[in-house]
Amino acid sequence: MTDTTLEAEHSNVQPGGSDSPQIIIKDLWKIYGRDPKRILKKDIRNKSKEEIQKKTGCIVGMRNINLNIEKGQFYILMGLSGSGKSTLVRNLIRLVNPTSGSITINGKNVTKMNLEQLLQFRRNTFGMVFQHYGLLPHLTVLDNAAYGLKVKGMSKGERYAKAMRTLETVGLKGWEDYYPGSLSGGMQQRVGLARALANEPDILLMDEPFSGLDPLIRRQMQDELVELQETLKKTIIFVTHDLHEALKLGDKIAIMRNGEVVQEGTPEDIVTHPANDYVQEFVRDASPAKVLTAGSIMEEPKIILYDWEGAKTAQTLLLSNNRRSAFVVNKARKFLGITTEVKLNDLLENKDYKGGIPDSIIRKVPTVTEDTILEDMFSIVNENPYPIPVVDELGRFKGKVTTDQIFESITPYNEGDSND
Repeated sequence: MTDTTLEAEHSNVQPGGSDSPQIIIKDLWKIYGRDPKRILKKDIRNKSKEEIQKKTGCIVGMRNINLNIEKGQFYILMGLSGSGKSTLVRNLIRLVNPTSGSITINGKNVTKMNLEQLLQFRRNTFGMVFQHYGLLPHLTVLDNAAYGLKVKGMSKGERYAKAMRTLETVGLKGWEDYYPGSLSGGMQQRVGLARALANEPDILLMDEPFSGLDPLIRRQMQDELVELQETLKKTIIFVTHDLHEALKLGDKIAIMRNGEVVQEGTPEDIVTHPANDYVQEFVRDASPAKVLTAGSIMEEPKIILYDWEGAKTAQTLLLSNNRRSAFVVNKARKFLGITTEVKLNDLLENKDYKGGIPDSIIRKVPTVTEDTILEDMFSIVNENPYPIPVVDELGRFKGKVTTDQIFESITPYNEGDSND
């Protein structure tokens, strides 16, 4: 490697530690047309897309995009056709060069890389899955999955071993010797995903990968991708125009319109607090049950019983708070279950009672975590007469969710419903 190349690579490295976002997009513009940088002048840049096109003949593909994407995040770019979401993805890897602004990935300024650096960076950093699978029909499934590794110069034995592992990961073990024409659309898309994963990329770019699939296969692929991400924990940038797909998959969503990001937030933020009328219309048909979580509506109960307390103390707490049952936790606040006034009364009448709240009078009930969506709680509501306890990953009690809270949260409020 030459000194010049070393200097160029060094100049591309941006400050930032391990806590910095993996992808930093700053003041990014893409303008198509003659002399595009003139559009950035103060007297023009704030005009609407239509005004700019009429006045200058230039088309604004992206306008002043600023986004931070964290490592391991499932990040959704959503918008209608022509909103700029696919243009943004192509700018990330400089298949399209931005007019101005910067893109920093893994601490390196992609916008300043020369062609040689850029090609190497793409190969080592990105895996790509698109709507049209891009499989080579004359190659077997195994050879398609291994194709990127072959381009990198990996030996046949090593690349086949890696490709086989990724085919198994996406559920295609046993199909390695078939040709793409023998596979369904969903299976072909799995081959595309296996090919992207075989390269062990830091970042997966997925541009409407499931939009060409039948609805049933599409839902199945979404479920499989969610399950895969639990294991892989890759940074995924996923482009879609489908709101339900975005809400199901995304940790964070950016909604685009006319080349601008009009709102960025979690699925819950987007649905419950739309930034403007456009977003409001976009999410109008979204079911809150698919987005709202137990953590967003849970409450602290009026009383909690501790297993080391005496039955008389527990009974007094229930009576003074007009309650017939309560949650029981231990000293570490680990959730144990529910006990009732009746069981406490029976215990106090037992001559062999030795103190505390024993397991024998604690009923085990289903629990949920703070990130459980309300839709997944419906089956618990049907089978459980008590409020639903919310716990953390260690089983520690965090709060409760009642049936009324669930249904109030998913029922649209209309001003005409008020009794005032």
